[in-house]
Amino acid sequence: MKSANDCSVSQNKNTTDKTLHNISVDNKTIIFQANDKSLLECLENANVEVHYHCRDGFCGACRVTLVEGEISYPQGEPLAFIGEGEVLSCCCVPKSNIKLIVE
Repeated sequence: MKSANDCSVSQNKNTTDKTLHNISVDNKTIIFQANDKSLLECLENANVEVHYHCRDGFCGACRVTLVEGEISYPQGEPLAFIGEGEVLSCCCVPKSNIKLIVE
C-alpha cells in the first residue's frame, strides 16, 4: 500500500525539470529525455501504448496511475478530472524517477 509520500504532483508553472529520469512501466525502464515534451511523448517513443485524444489536458483520455515518484504540469493544472493517484501523461513531466501503471 502506498503512502502519501510515495507520489507527488506539482502544479507550479515554474517547475520544469528536464533532467533525465527513469520511468518504470510494463516491466521495463524508459529514460525520460530532455527533449521529450511530455510523459506521453516519452512513452510513445518507447512504444508503450497509451490512450490519448486531445494531447492538451482537456479530455483526460491519457490518464495513467502514478505509483511512485513526482511529476509536474509545466503549463499549469489540466482541465480534465484527475482522480487520486492519476496523472495526465499528455501534459506532465517527471520530476524524479517514477513508476506508472498504464491500462
